[in-house]
Amino acid sequence: MSKSKPRVLVLRTAGTNCDEETAFAFAHFGAEVDRVHIEQLYKKNIHLKDYHILALPGGFTYGDDIESGRILANELRLHLGEDLCQFIGDGKLIIGICNGFQVLIKAGLLPGPLDHQSEAAHDSHQIATLTNNDSGKFEDRWSYLKVEGHSVWTRGLDEVVYFPVAHAEGKFMLAADDLKKLEGHQQVAFRYCTFEGNSPAYPDNPNGSVADIAGITDRTGRILGLMPHPERHFFHTQHPFWTRVSNGSTYGSGAKIFENGVEYVLEHLL
Repeated sequence: MSKSKPRVLVLRTAGTNCDEETAFAFAHFGAEVDRVHIEQLYKKNIHLKDYHILALPGGFTYGDDIESGRILANELRLHLGEDLCQFIGDGKLIIGICNGFQVLIKAGLLPGPLDHQSEAAHDSHQIATLTNNDSGKFEDRWSYLKVEGHSVWTRGLDEVVYFPVAHAEGKFMLAADDLKKLEGHQQVAFRYCTFEGNSPAYPDNPNGSVADIAGITDRTGRILGLMPHPERHFFHTQHPFWTRVSNGSTYGSGAKIFENGVEYVLEHLL
């Protein structure tokens, strides 16, 4: 394994289905990427500490039995909790997309502690959730997102980006007092919006998330979770209107997120 390249572990298990696209996105910007089944971490054949970025891709892990992401979240919390705390404490990066976001929320890794000043403090206490869409159905559509916050993952993104969503349990919910803290700490990374960047109604907010929240970070900005899929708008030609909309670039809105992760490692962890 190269010591001169950012190393990314794309975690997979039964039901993961976006791991190849996520791995491609990081590799495209020069990272060394391994798609790793969670059992390899259990068996200590592969060690999380050997990587700089942990990516939890989309899918329907374990068939989303019980609720979306719950089983994988329990596995991470109960079997790999110490490894994850060390990984976070070492200043490394985590991204969870769609089902991966659900996992991070239900494992208690997002939003992280809202009442402590220590950036390194993390526990497994779940204070938010992602639950059934208000529409009562699976939502498969493209959504406009307003970019906010100060995450290392979102540096240089346009003010409004366009990513597809594909989920049945994407409604972000958080107690009102905790929502105030989340917003006060600038931990909201993405909000659903209209084409003009204004407050949305359904279907612009496809699930009914409180405060139109589509993605959040921890206090450090190094852990990001979002329901929309940036890896599905990696190239400009993946835009549904790409023949009519020119952005002057080969890349779509999502590519910058993966580039940011790789660049952060090069700048701060190598």
